[in-house]
Amino acid sequence: MRAPTRTMTTGATVAAIALLLGGSALSAGATTGQASAQQSAQDGTMTFHVQFSPFNYTDLGAPGPSAADVIVFHDRLQQSGKTVGDEVGSCVLVDKQGLANCTGVVRLGNRGTITYAFVNSPPPHKVLAVTGGSGQFRAVDGDGTLDENGDGTGTLVLRPQD
Repeated sequence: MRAPTRTMTTGATVAAIALLLGGSALSAGATTGQASAQQSAQDGTMTFHVQFSPFNYTDLGAPGPSAADVIVFHDRLQQSGKTVGDEVGSCVLVDKQGLANCTGVVRLGNRGTITYAFVNSPPPHKVLAVTGGSGQFRAVDGDGTLDENGDGTGTLVLRPQD
């Protein structure tokens, strides 16, 4: 028989998880119809200011941080102060120290999507593998980084390659 699911949004356990993960919940926002991604014309690099969503943690394993717990996110992506897209995803914890396997999808309006994966751990610098996409990005792979500023914002850099 499966144990009941406990969803936590406040309290000491969430604070502990936030500290373990270094505040790395990625965050929410709406997509505008105009996706004017700041992009390097020479190499396709795209840089976004990230507005992280509120921390959303579901305790599925043993009480407190443990393997199988899940973090979900829906973050707003901005350039030049305007929302140009969003990213959604999830992280599954693999140990009580906060190590997690994360995947996400960046939506850039009618241009398409870019998918990525990364190992999440407490340091604020994450290295991403671009794993695919759709629309304009349907044949991409590549890499990127996510850097957390510690104030609910960060910088996402994607370097997709065809």
